[in-house]
Amino acid sequence: MELAKLVRDIPDFPKPGIVFKDLTTLWREGDAFHEAINRMVEHYQDYDFDYIVGIEARGFIIGAPMAVLMGKGFIPVRKPGKLPGETISISYDLEYGSNQIEIHKDALKRGEKVIIVDDLLATGGTIIAATKLVEELGGSVQGIGFLMELEFLKGREQLKGYDVFSLLKE
Repeated sequence: MELAKLVRDIPDFPKPGIVFKDLTTLWREGDAFHEAINRMVEHYQDYDFDYIVGIEARGFIIGAPMAVLMGKGFIPVRKPGKLPGETISISYDLEYGSNQIEIHKDALKRGEKVIIVDDLLATGGTIIAATKLVEELGGSVQGIGFLMELEFLKGREQLKGYDVFSLLKE
């Protein structure tokens, strides 16, 4: 199945000049969504890790079903004020602004291994911030996975030294 054909372009979103890659059109198709998650799981099946970390919000859509299928726990990285316990946070730049994310202080113990997933790799700002949070807690990033990568934005260059996988590339 050609999953990339199910991704819709939305011009000028969230601001003029940005072409947003809308993955909801892929997720809407049950067989395609199932295949995408299965391919992600297949890629990571031989990795040694304890948890999947998903980045709000679309990383939850990828990470939670992966965690269930792989028998792993799921750790959310969220926008400020969304986690009920004590958190650590980090600010980062996006291709169209800036943002902040946080994780529970007790989400990981030193030496625990994670795979971090998100829907899309663009410039790399969000994923670098998430890796810093995991590492600040003493976690070890075993892999970073995306459903889609926009290669022309060169976000992968920000991730040198990490094992990066993208199911779809454009």
